Amino acid sequence: MYADRVLSGMRPTGSLHLGHYHGVLKNWIKLQHEYECLFFVADWHALTTHYDNPLGIEQATWEMVIDWLAAGVDPSKATLFIQSQVIEHAELHLLLSMMTPLGWLERVPTYKDQQEKLTEKDLSTYGFLGYPLLQSADILIYRANQVPVGEDQVPHIEFSREIARRFNHLYGKELGYEEKAESAVKKLGGKKAKLYQELRIRYQQEGDDEALESARALLGETQNLSLGDKERLYGYLEGGGKMILTEPQALLTEASKMPGLDGQKMSKSYNNTISMREDPESVSKKIRTMPTDPARVRRTDPGSPDKCPVWQLHQVYSGEEVKAWVVQGCVSAGIGCIECKQPVIDAVLKELAPIQERARAYTQEPDTVKNIIADGNEKARDLARETMRDVREAMGLHYT
Repeated sequence: MYADRVLSGMRPTGSLHLGHYHGVLKNWIKLQHEYECLFFVADWHALTTHYDNPLGIEQATWEMVIDWLAAGVDPSKATLFIQSQVIEHAELHLLLSMMTPLGWLERVPTYKDQQEKLTEKDLSTYGFLGYPLLQSADILIYRANQVPVGEDQVPHIEFSREIARRFNHLYGKELGYEEKAESAVKKLGGKKAKLYQELRIRYQQEGDDEALESARALLGETQNLSLGDKERLYGYLEGGGKMILTEPQALLTEASKMPGLDGQKMSKSYNNTISMREDPESVSKKIRTMPTDPARVRRTDPGSPDKCPVWQLHQVYSGEEVKAWVVQGCVSAGIGCIECKQPVIDAVLKELAPIQERARAYTQEPDTVKNIIADGNEKARDLARETMRDVREAMGLHYT
C-alpha cells in the first residue's frame, strides 16, 4: 500500500546476549539500509506474563535500547520507540477488540503453548488472551507491510492479516465509494488509468496474482494521488472497499544459529548465555570451561567435533582453515580442548569489543539515549495518529 515499511519489536529483558545479536539485531542492522524501519520496545507485552512484577521493566528497557544502539541500530536510519509511549496502540487494540471473534484468539498456536510452559503463572487473564491482538495493533497502526519473523511467528502475521481484512470489510464501505474510486482512476492519467483497469479486471476475473502485484506497484509509484484516493484504489483493485488497514506480510528470517555454552539454543532460561556487554575475563572463562566431547577424558583421547558444543561455536566464528585445523586436531588428539577453544575466545572478544566500546559511551550519556527515544516516540505518534484518524472516521467516531 505504501513504500515498504518494516516493524519489529522486542520485549524488554534487560541486557541482551549473543543469541539476540545474531538472531535479531544483525538482521535489523541490515534491514535499516533497505526499508523504512520502526523498531520498538514491547513493554506492554512484557506485562502479559510479568503483570505481577513490573518494577524491572523500565530499567530493562533502557539497558536493551543501549544494546540496540551499541550493536549498530542507527537512529538516523530507523525509528526507535517505546510501545507504551504511543498511546494510540491501546486505542486501536480496544477498537479492534470490538470486532475480533473470540475463537480467533483462542486458536493462536502460542496461546496454549505458553500456558503449558509457564505453569507457575496464572495466565487465564484477558491481557494474555488478547496479546496477539495487541501485537496486530502494533503492526497495523503503522501500516507496516513487512514484519521480520521466524517460521514459528508466521501464524501471528496471518492473524494480523485476517484482522485487517475483517476491519476493511466491515468499515471500508464509504458512501459513494465506487464513484470516488472511478474518479480517482481518472486522476492517474489516460495511460496509467487504462493499465490499472486492465490489471484490475485480470485479477478480479481470472485471479491473476501477478496482475494484482503489478497494479499495486503502479499505485506505489504514482505521486499525484492523495492518501485517501490511493487507499480507495488499493481496495478497488480487489473488489473490496477502502483499504484503511494494510495487510502485513511475513518477512521470513533465518533462525538464529547462535548456540549456547551447552550446545542448546542460547537462552537466559538455560543459563548458557554470553551477554553483549559481558566482561572479557568472564567471556574467556565461560568458553574455557565449556563442556566438550565426553570421549575426550584425557588430552591424548581422540574426539569427534560433532559431539562437542565448542564445534558449534566454531561454525559461527571460524573460517574454513581454522575449522579444518579443529577437525584434524580433535580426531587425531593432536590438539587439546583448551587449544581448540582459544580461536573461539579470540573471535567472540573481537566481535564484542566495538559493541562494548559504543555501549560504554551510551551508558555514560543516558540523556543521549533518552533523546533518541523521545524523538522516535514523536515520529511513531505522528504515524499512529494518521492511522487512528482514518480508523475513527471509518467507525463513525470522528466527532468534528
